[in-house]
Amino acid sequence: MESILGLLRVRVKRGINLAVRDVRSSDPYVVIRMGKQKLKTRVVKKDVNPHWNEDLTLSVADPNLPVKLTVYDHDLFTKDDKMGEAEFDIRPFIETLKMNLTGLPNGTVITRTQPSRQNCLSEDSCIVYSDGKVVQDLFLRLKNVECGEVEIQLQWITLPSTRGF
Repeated sequence: MESILGLLRVRVKRGINLAVRDVRSSDPYVVIRMGKQKLKTRVVKKDVNPHWNEDLTLSVADPNLPVKLTVYDHDLFTKDDKMGEAEFDIRPFIETLKMNLTGLPNGTVITRTQPSRQNCLSEDSCIVYSDGKVVQDLFLRLKNVECGEVEIQLQWITLPSTRGF
């Protein structure tokens, strides 16, 4: 536990216009990977605009590791089909957590990241001080697929037993 900085809660909110991998729809689920950790959401049947609203929690020891998100179509009798992937960097989020932000007005935008060729963002991503917590909303454009985005939200959980920043 000494090597862990804290926990990163990734709320997988929803998929938007995901690719069709079955006859007329897909049965999507999301896999999140960071280092050797791998977590996944439940399968949403026959929906290319699924709402998961699920929290997946990663323990963070090295904030330099990227977080990889992959969407799959669940199949019963064959291997699950890949429906795209995205990668995001948590370093800007971690840097914001290191600032002393107590006393900021609720809803204050601390920093903004714009979409570029170097990231998978489909629109501006803001790190916001909300209800005493730092949160970041991301709309990730999926790569290696014809269409689709996934909306997620990052939140940090500090544990008393971790070394922190």
